[in-house]
Amino acid sequence: MIADRAAVVRDLESAGVIAVIRLEQGAELRAVADALLEGGVRVLEVTMTVPGAVSLIETLAAALPSSAIVGAGTVLDAATARQVIDAGARFVVSPVYRPLLVGVCRERGVVTMPGCFTPTEILDAWEAGADLVKVFPATSLGPGFIKDLRGPLPQLRLIPTGGVTRENAGDWIRAGAAAIGVGSALVDRGAVAARRFDRIRDAARGFVEAVQAAREGVARPARPEGGQLGTALAGRSLLHSEAEPR
Repeated sequence: MIADRAAVVRDLESAGVIAVIRLEQGAELRAVADALLEGGVRVLEVTMTVPGAVSLIETLAAALPSSAIVGAGTVLDAATARQVIDAGARFVVSPVYRPLLVGVCRERGVVTMPGCFTPTEILDAWEAGADLVKVFPATSLGPGFIKDLRGPLPQLRLIPTGGVTRENAGDWIRAGAAAIGVGSALVDRGAVAARRFDRIRDAARGFVEAVQAAREGVARPARPEGGQLGTALAGRSLLHSEAEPR
């Protein structure tokens, strides 16, 4: 179980982009998922605000290719967490931090990502066993918050969500975010209503490209200040990629 959870954490971080899916009609979920996968976004968070979310997660998890990672979002209590885990969710996200929710996910060997806002709340969730911490809402914080927080607390794996756009996606990654959570900027309700799934596909490609470019820039600075800086950056990258859930 621990090994499985560790592998999912690595996959989430490697993917870089988590699609936060909120839909008015669950019938559109498969088309949205296909468009996201075509655009290169393979981590799909189906929120509990989608009608029939639990059964939709079960159907989607069974139908999509193994490269796709289906999880549940807006999970607020332990009972719902158990339902989505039984349905096949490989990670569970909440907009808030509930210790019991973290405990249930760890008991079941599923990745947990509680939502937190303050440094104290983030550290409390991490020490309680959260595999990743959703920084939410990130809109009013900005990428500098991630950089400042990971200065004294480099062990944290942070996923900013809320206010993440194609234009600032790279800023979050360069600041030290493990990945980004993207909602309406990726799964636009207007595009869904018009059945313009090509727009969702194109948006997905844009976010994936932004994350990849930012990571390449961090790993290989265009103008390194010297060998010591390059060694330090490489060391930080290695430590981050090899970290395991506790």
